[in-house]
Order: sequence, then C-alpha cells, then structure tokens
Amino acid sequence: MKILLVGAGAREHALATSLSTDPTVSELHAAPGNPGIAKLATQHDVDANSPQEVSQLALDLGVDLVIIGPEAPLVAGVGDAVRNCGIPVFGPSKAAAELEGSKAFAKDVMAAANVPTGQARVCLTIADVEAAIAEFGAPYVVKDDGLAAGKGVVVTNDRDEALNHAVKCFSKPGGRIVVEEFLDGPEVSVFCLTDGGSVIALEPAQDFKRAYDGDEGPNTGGMGAYSPLPWAPTDLVDTVVEQVAQPTVDEMRRRGKPFVGVLYCGLALTSKGPRVIEFNARFGDPETQAVLARLETPLAKVFHAAARGTIDRVPPLQWREVCAVNVVIASEGYPVSASGRREILGLETVAGRADVQVLHAGTCLGDPDSSDVPLEALLCNGGRVLSVIGTGASLSAARDAAYEAVDAITLEGSHHRRDIAAGM
Repeated sequence: MKILLVGAGAREHALATSLSTDPTVSELHAAPGNPGIAKLATQHDVDANSPQEVSQLALDLGVDLVIIGPEAPLVAGVGDAVRNCGIPVFGPSKAAAELEGSKAFAKDVMAAANVPTGQARVCLTIADVEAAIAEFGAPYVVKDDGLAAGKGVVVTNDRDEALNHAVKCFSKPGGRIVVEEFLDGPEVSVFCLTDGGSVIALEPAQDFKRAYDGDEGPNTGGMGAYSPLPWAPTDLVDTVVEQVAQPTVDEMRRRGKPFVGVLYCGLALTSKGPRVIEFNARFGDPETQAVLARLETPLAKVFHAAARGTIDRVPPLQWREVCAVNVVIASEGYPVSASGRREILGLETVAGRADVQVLHAGTCLGDPDSSDVPLEALLCNGGRVLSVIGTGASLSAARDAAYEAVDAITLEGSHHRRDIAAGM
C-alpha cells in the first residue's frame, strides 16, 4: 500500500513511525514532513493546506490512501479534493470538520444527539459575553469559535482576563465567542476512529495544556501527555463510545455530513459522568505520541478500512503492556512567541534507547544561506520543538526514561514541564 501522510508535526512523526513499521506499507510519502519524518518517508515540498497541491501530488504518486494529520488542511477541504480524485482519505470532509472548525456547530450537534456536555452561549458582542459570564459565574470559560491551534480557550477566575480574551477573538474577521459553564473534574482525551458509521476507540490519555508546572501560565497546544490512566473508570472507553462518539457520528450522518477519520473527544470526568469539553476532527498532539507508543496493531489497514467504510470488519486492537509519557520541549518564549533558529544538541546520546522516542515538531536543518550553521545541524523552527516519549512497565518508569532523555538534549532558552504524569 502506498500512503501519503499530510502534516509536519510530532503527531505526524508518530503516525509515520507506526506506518513505517507496517508490513502492508510499500511506500510512505509525507507532505511536507519534517527532518524526523524524512528518515521514514519520502518528503514533498507542497502546501499542506492547498487542496489542489495535495490532490495533485496524491494523483502523481498513485497512492492508495491519504492520511491528513492537522486540522487546518481538513477545514480547508483537502480531504474533499483528494476524494474527488477517487483516492480514499482518512480524515473528514470540510463539512464534517466543522465539528472542530466551529464550537457553536459542535454544540448544536451534541444537543441534537443528546451528548452530555456543558451549557453554552454563542456570543456576537462583548455585551453578550458579559451577560453569559454573569449567568455561568466563575471560573469563566471563554472560547474562540474557530480554529486556534489549541490556544483559543481561556479558563480563568479573572473577569477582565475573560473579557480581554473575548476582545482579541472578536478582532478576527467573523470572530465570535462561545462562553460555557465550567466543567469540574479531571480532563481526558479519547480518540475514536470511524468510517462514518461504526466506531473504534483507542486507549485514553491525559494532556497538560498550561505552559508551566502546576498548571500555571498560559494555555498552549500541549506540553505533555501520558497513557494509560490508572485512575480512570474501567468502563470509560465503552461509555465514551456509547454516549458520545456513536451518537455524534450517527447525527453527522443524519445531517448528510458523514464523519470519517478521528473524532477526538476531549472530556471532563465530572461527578455526573463524562461531559464533552470539545471535539477535534483529528488526532490530538501531544496525546497521540503517548497513545501510539503503546499501540501494537499496525495502523495502515485500520485507516484504510475507515476510509473505505469497512471499519466494522477490523479485528480488536492490540496494545503493548507498557506505559508511555510524552514531554514536550518548547522554544524560548512559547506560547507567546518562538525563538530564532537555535541548534539542538544531544539527540545522538538517546538515539539507541529502546525505551525512548524523540519525535520532531518545530525543527529544520541548517540554513543554506548561513555560513555559521552546518547544513546537517538540527535547529528549532517553531514553538513546540520536540516530543520526548519514554516507555516502561509503569508510568514511573516511563516518566524516568522520558526525563532522562530530555535532560540529555540541549536547546538554548528552551523550557519544558517537570510534572508530566507526576505522582501517577
């Protein structure tokens, strides 16, 4: 099977790692990829958000399956363009990806499907926001309705901070806000693979959104994650499929917008049971890196079955008897800004460890226009730079492996959290 993987982050590096070991995959291509993915796949310099460029590349390569990693290409309609060429796609259509592209739309779908979630108000003016936060009270949950790379949500007890976030969101063209009641309880992520009819859930994970230890600092795209969750209810996955994923998939099909790909269910485990905080239309980063480090079943056939509408024929997924902890190394200034291109050192010291994976996100190779940087040098080129995943027989052992590797890697000015999976 020839596969084209669309994306350039650590999530896509995790997917490429799994696909590259799948005996059914004869060729693996990536668009555009990154220096880590380059060791596993043939890379192509195309715009991942361009339906025309990606679909033409898929045709030129003669691939059997296109897997779309990030949310932006999905919302841009890349999946539709590839499907129109007759090529199976693992990833929702532009219409179905509105589940992530609009939080107001997702709330409407959940209401119709009787999916448990928090109350919400869609706001078009600051006056609407003020009324909504007065109704729900603190902590205030204020969300940008559209895509925001995981950083569009503010949860705060500070009314001024909530309103300032709303003003920033309204400043964007077509900006609107969703204000929600606060859902108390630990947050978990469950990825559900679907062909638009049937659903297969992966093992749950928990991620860490805030920039600094103790859940301090601004929201980020995610600073780390771990799996499994020893404290979660044993029937959590079954409950999520029955009460959340399957009703949502059924409602999307009823609306003529069948959802094919990954339905990411972000949940709060409240005293009344799981409640949906958000849906995403793709694998989450950094949770994917931890979950896939534990998955034994090769992915290609599963993704192809989802794309072809036959996921109900896939045998039960097999899992490795290991735990996984992912620690994200971020560049100086993240998430407010990203530092310039600085060299990353020390990867060779952890390269041979069977209990460590280092996955690339915001990296690039040396600048050909600079005589000061060797072409083969690995540089940071973004906010979240590397995902460092440790595995072990326990979460404690996996955590030790991850942090030993993190401590061996040097990037000037970088930062990471020291409390990922602490005390688990």
